[in-house]
Formats: sequence, structure tokens, C-alpha cells
Amino acid sequence: MSENNLADAEKRRSAAKGTTVDRMDSSDSTDLEQPLIEQKSRSPSPTSDSSSSKGAIQNAREEMVKNGKVLGSCAFYSFCSVSMVLANKSLASSYNHLIEGDLNILIVVFQAIVAVIAVELCKALKWVEYPSFSMETAKQWAPVNICFCAMLFTGMASLQYNSVPMVTVFKNLTNIVTCVGDWWFFGNIPERLVLVAFATMLLGAMMAAWNDITISVTGFFWMALNCLTSAGYVLYMKFATKSVKLSKFGMVFYNNLLCMVFLLPVAIYMGQIKVLFSTEAIHTPDYFGKNFFAGLVGFLLNFASLNCVHLAGATTYAIIGSLNKVPLAIFGYLIFDSVITSDTWFFISVSMCGGFVYSYAKLKTATSLKEETGKK
Repeated sequence: MSENNLADAEKRRSAAKGTTVDRMDSSDSTDLEQPLIEQKSRSPSPTSDSSSSKGAIQNAREEMVKNGKVLGSCAFYSFCSVSMVLANKSLASSYNHLIEGDLNILIVVFQAIVAVIAVELCKALKWVEYPSFSMETAKQWAPVNICFCAMLFTGMASLQYNSVPMVTVFKNLTNIVTCVGDWWFFGNIPERLVLVAFATMLLGAMMAAWNDITISVTGFFWMALNCLTSAGYVLYMKFATKSVKLSKFGMVFYNNLLCMVFLLPVAIYMGQIKVLFSTEAIHTPDYFGKNFFAGLVGFLLNFASLNCVHLAGATTYAIIGSLNKVPLAIFGYLIFDSVITSDTWFFISVSMCGGFVYSYAKLKTATSLKEETGKK
């Protein structure tokens, strides 16, 4: 073979080797770069991590603010409710023995008048805002007052035909009816611990009142109606606070105004106006001053009730109403020298246990919601 042929062969071999090396380099480069690209695309960016953590913190803060508002509304409602009962008890203990008959309905009317004057004064001073009277709005709000008036009437009738311990037992049954209605109409499913709390309080009331439980057909009829009207009042109030376009103070205005319209004819029919004017012993500044103070507390209680139902729900509102019996019994013992029997102390203890179980259930639910929010 000539030298030229050998040189050509050598060149071809060198060219072939170069091509192979280039292909290998290209292949290696591609194989090495591809996983890096995929890794970069799969790895989370610092910006997305930061935004998700900020969102979780924001949700946690909103949940804390919401829980604070709920607790505040419950505490304010409890304070106003206890104050209202103590004010009325002061009136009853000071003046009932001077009155031949009763003025219960008329006192509610008088307190409603004071509440209307108070909310209108606040509006005139530009402290609160709500629209002027509208017949259409009054019609929308009227069922709340009808349920309220029915609750008052059936409550008085049930006390006439049942013993006080029996009424206490049925009041705890009303909480269960309210809880069922809250689930049926608004889809709020109660936790198991909430049901345990209701059962504990009902059992405690029944055990405390076991020796005094007596019931008749007439008494059962009025107590059953009182349960339904009381639960209906709370549940419709919750519906109205969401459906009627009014501020809370506007609702207070209509609530008390319509209360006057519905209850004043009842007070006149029952002769309570005549009793008021014929009983000179109660024509004192002290009597009217205490009624005026009770009316102001009633004004705050109206607002507190609407706010509590709106923020905390009908079930929580009902349970707070039951737990209010505990401070009432203690304040009655301290202020009015009321006698607390061993049965009453037992009922107070069991009610407090039920309240603690209910509080634990709500705290547990709030904690689980926070954990779910943090995971998201």
C-alpha cells in the first residue's frame, strides 16, 4: 500500500473517532442537563413558600379575631342578661307585695319604651345609624316579636300550671330543640361533646328537681308550647339578623317598637294599667327610676342578644342562657339573701360541668380548624 493510501486511511480513522467523541459529548451534555432542568422545575420557589406561609398566618389571625368576637359577644350577652334579671328581681322584691295582681306585661312595655327612646337618642346624636321607620321592614321583623310575645305568654301559663323545678327541666329541653332546629334549618351539625354537654345539664336539672316533678296534661301542653316558641324565637332571630338588611341598632329599634305595639293591648286587657294607677304605693321616684334603669339594661340586652345570635349561633346563645342561672343563683344568695338548697347547689355544679364540656368542645373545634388551615 502506498504512503498516500496509508495517510488517507489514517485521516478517515481520525475523523470517525472525532465524530464518535462529539456524539458522546453531545449525548452526555444532554443527559446531564435534562435532570438539572427537571430538578429546577420541580423544586419550589422561595416566593411560593413565602406566599403560602403568609396566607396561613393571615388565616390564623382572622380565626383568632373571629373567636375573640364570639367570646366577647357571649360575655356581653351574659352580663346584660344577668343584670336584667337582677334589676327585675329588685323591682319584684321591693314592690310586688304592695301590688294586688301583677304588672309583668306592663313592665316589659315600659322597658321597651325606654329602649326605643335610648336608641332614637343615640341616632339623634349621630352615634348610630339606621333607616327611618318602614312598614315593609316592620312586617319582615314582626315574626320575631310574635314569637317573643308567645314565649312570654306560654312561659307565664307554664309557671301557673307547673312547679318551678319542672319549668327548669323543660328549659333545658328547649336548648336541645334549639340545637336540632339549628341543624335542620341552618345546617349547623353539633359536635358530640356539645350533645354530651346538653345531656349533662338536662340530667342535672332532672336529678335536682326529681322530688318536685309534678305534671298535668294542661301543664305539659303549655310547657311544650313554651319550648317551641322559645326555640322558634331564637331560630327566627338568627334568620332575621341575616335576611333583614338592618344594622343591629335598627333591629333593636324595631324589636322594641313592635313589642310595644303587641304587648300594650295585652296589658290593657289584663287590667294592668288600672292596677298601676290604683296602686299609689308604687308612685315613687325609686320605682320609676328602677324601671328606667331596667329599660336601659333591656336596650343593651336587645343589642347583646342579636349580636350573640349573629356571631355565635343559636345553639351557643341557648347554652349561654342556661349557664346564666349559675351566676344568678350566686348573686341572688349574696344580694337578696335567697336560700340555696343542696339540690340547687347540685344543679349549679352539674350545669357548670356541662358548661365546661361545651366550652371544651368549642375550643377543640377551633383548634382543629386552625390546624387544617395551617396544613393548607
